[in-house]
Amino acid sequence: MNLFRIAPLFALALAGCSADREDSAARAVATAPADAFLAAVAAHCGKAYAGEVVEDNPLSTAPDPFAGKRLVMHVRGCEDPSQQVRIPFHVGDDHSRTWVLSRTEHGLRLKHDHRHEDGRPDAITLYGGDSRAPGTAQRQEFPVDADSVAMFRKADMLASTQNTWAMEIEPDRQFVYELTRPDGRRFRVVFDLTRPVALPPAPWGADSTGSTAR
Repeated sequence: MNLFRIAPLFALALAGCSADREDSAARAVATAPADAFLAAVAAHCGKAYAGEVVEDNPLSTAPDPFAGKRLVMHVRGCEDPSQQVRIPFHVGDDHSRTWVLSRTEHGLRLKHDHRHEDGRPDAITLYGGDSRAPGTAQRQEFPVDADSVAMFRKADMLASTQNTWAMEIEPDRQFVYELTRPDGRRFRVVFDLTRPVALPPAPWGADSTGSTAR
């Protein structure tokens, strides 16, 4: 066996391993804020918190679905909290909304799971987007993705094709859900994490563990 031929191949293999380690390390650094953010949210698994709308501009002429309603978020679906957390958002007696926050290769993904009372998916559901890198441990932004844009266009919801959602968390102080658009639309709900409230009922379409019924 010719050692002079083997040596370059061995060197190339070592170089490849080194490059793979460097790539993995770089990905870990890039996604560290997403992991920290998801962990901060998951720390509240099993608890519910009341919130209030602090911004809703410009005001719509249509009836406000949040006006006079008790707003409660419930960090509920935590079977594997390092990968996904499901957060039902209850608006009075309307239990149709669940935020689904999932880990991806490059960060986080936010989807909005909308259900009818009998558990059937709404016609407009599972819209959202992937996080805008790198984000921080306190704030993650989610520009609308291509699938959601197509859904909104099909439903003639053209304004929503410009959506960017965001979530913020100040551990043990507050959690924020936000929607903005380039036209000046800005909607923010702030939840008080200092005072847990009684747990709401299961969101529509979920079983007793928090998983979505299929």
